[in-house]
Amino acid sequence: MAKNFSAATMDSLALLLIRLPLGVIFFAHGSQKLLGLFGGPGLTGTLRNFEVHLGIPPLLTLLAIIAEFGGGLGVLCGAFTRLSACGIAVTMAVAMYKIHWVNGFFLNASGKGHGIEFTLALLGMALALVVTGGGQWSLDRLIWKR
Repeated sequence: MAKNFSAATMDSLALLLIRLPLGVIFFAHGSQKLLGLFGGPGLTGTLRNFEVHLGIPPLLTLLAIIAEFGGGLGVLCGAFTRLSACGIAVTMAVAMYKIHWVNGFFLNASGKGHGIEFTLALLGMALALVVTGGGQWSLDRLIWKR
């Protein structure tokens, strides 16, 4: 027998379907930058690379790493979802401006680097969570009892 789902339940399911891939993507990328997992450079390598190649000071790089690693984990679990997603959104906005904009819109369309296409999609996902929160299936719901 089919179970009837309310619109609120379906909306919350949609939020979960946004949270899970966004959280996995950023937790993985943050793990590369912070811990050197998945072939990443680790904390010292990331700090050095961002400063030398992008001109980004170590403090701002550290904030980006925290936004990716901590924000990814937060979004994945639905803990402090709005704050976690906000950090991700800011990081993606900076990445679009600082790295991807010069390459146009499409992924690797120029042959030398990726455009803003993927970054824009991640930014949109993060902003959706900033506006709505983590939904029914989140730790936020358990913690704050709303």
